[in-house]
Amino acid sequence: MTGWRVRRPGPTRGRPLESVSMPVPEPGPGELLVRVRVCGVCRTDLHVAEGDLPVHRQFVVPGHEVVGEVVAWGDAVGAGFGLGDRVGIGWLRQTCGECRYCLRGRENLCPGSRYTGWDEDGGYAEYAVVPAAFAHRLPDGYLDEELAPLLCAGIIGYRALACADLPEGGRLGIYGFGGSAHLAAQVAIARGAEVHVMTRGDHARTLALELGAASVQGAADPPPVPLDSAILFAPVGTLVPPALEALDRGGTLAVAGIHLSDIPRLNYQRHLFEERRLRSVTANTRADAHEFLAFAGEHRLLVTAKGYALDEADRALTDLREGRVTGAAVLIVG
Repeated sequence: MTGWRVRRPGPTRGRPLESVSMPVPEPGPGELLVRVRVCGVCRTDLHVAEGDLPVHRQFVVPGHEVVGEVVAWGDAVGAGFGLGDRVGIGWLRQTCGECRYCLRGRENLCPGSRYTGWDEDGGYAEYAVVPAAFAHRLPDGYLDEELAPLLCAGIIGYRALACADLPEGGRLGIYGFGGSAHLAAQVAIARGAEVHVMTRGDHARTLALELGAASVQGAADPPPVPLDSAILFAPVGTLVPPALEALDRGGTLAVAGIHLSDIPRLNYQRHLFEERRLRSVTANTRADAHEFLAFAGEHRLLVTAKGYALDEADRALTDLREGRVTGAAVLIVG
């Protein structure tokens, strides 16, 4: 089969990805073999390719927003999946199920957790395997390329929204407006929130208004009203101070990315006093995924996606890096 792997982590201008021919993977016990139809291009893939994240698997195949069909399985999979079933593969791939975090329903913090496209090969290829216990059933009414961004961008945005502790009918600020943010905004608006978007791109600002944002402004500009909650999607640490300053008393800023550039020195009185909170968002649980995908089945989300052929994976990553993608980028594989 044809696929892409990270040859040597580094800047996209140095072409860290290489296209190679590789064997079709064999599903092990409890695993599904999936023929990949589409795979979303996530900013985390960019962090893996550019070396912002440490190497967990040499020559890894990136990609963790996979929509495909089941074509085979290993031993002990059990009932629930059939040949030809449409299935999703997301970021969270494995947890121990036994540690105190897993037992408390916080498997996203499991020290033994493993991730698709980082610890194990992902979806920038014609086939992928996934543990059946971590495969996702997908809502009807969406095209494959619309479903792919839901499997990480959507799920992480959904968890970030929960971590931001937005009160009912509250004011939410969103910093950065890419694949995850444009989905989280729709969830918040559907629940009655007033959403204000801070982002650098003209196309992104236009999309935010089309989706129902109450206001749009530059990435570091103050919103027109104090915010009850905010989510930072852009991996830019210098946006943390203005986002904290924009919060009303008792407000929460959730940082949604797996990687963030350095945060400048904070001033306690200006940024954190009056019970303002700064918290990170780490991966997701399967419960988050099930809840969000159920929500997407009940509320038709507008998914803005730009398609690329599989042989254009390196260009898709570069376009994402340079801000040339509005919404999400998706590889059309098969």
